[in-house]
Amino acid sequence: MRIRDWQPDDATALRAVFESAVHRLAGAYYTREQCAAWASAAHERAAWAGRLARNAPFVVELDGRIAAFADLQPDGGIDMFFVHADAARRGVGAALLAHIERTARQRGNAALRADVSLAAEAFFTRYGFTVVARRIARRNGVDLANARMRKILAPGAA
Repeated sequence: MRIRDWQPDDATALRAVFESAVHRLAGAYYTREQCAAWASAAHERAAWAGRLARNAPFVVELDGRIAAFADLQPDGGIDMFFVHADAARRGVGAALLAHIERTARQRGNAALRADVSLAAEAFFTRYGFTVVARRIARRNGVDLANARMRKILAPGAA
């Protein structure tokens, strides 16, 4: 497993990871209509590439293929955190989150924050995040429940 910075030519592979996570992993928590509305965020290639360029995610390669990606905003926010369904429960998400935490500490962030799907809530809870609010995100006129979660980073912890 290798974690690296994203490159613009990763956009198509990252879209595949995103769509797999939404349809195959989150599909147990959301309706088909909700998943389709959520996944539509990656349909317009230029907009998708622009979002990736703004977020500059970290990319996980597993067995020579991109298996996951996530970003870390300057304020400690995580906007995108997606693992391909084929790589789920193989330690990929845990390794990626550990990388994000290390990077956040190096940058001096006091906390991490993420609006996470119902599918990802248990994962983030397992790694020390707590729910601070229940929210509804609207995508193409469709409501999706999610949770705003936060993790305080202990000073000096590695």
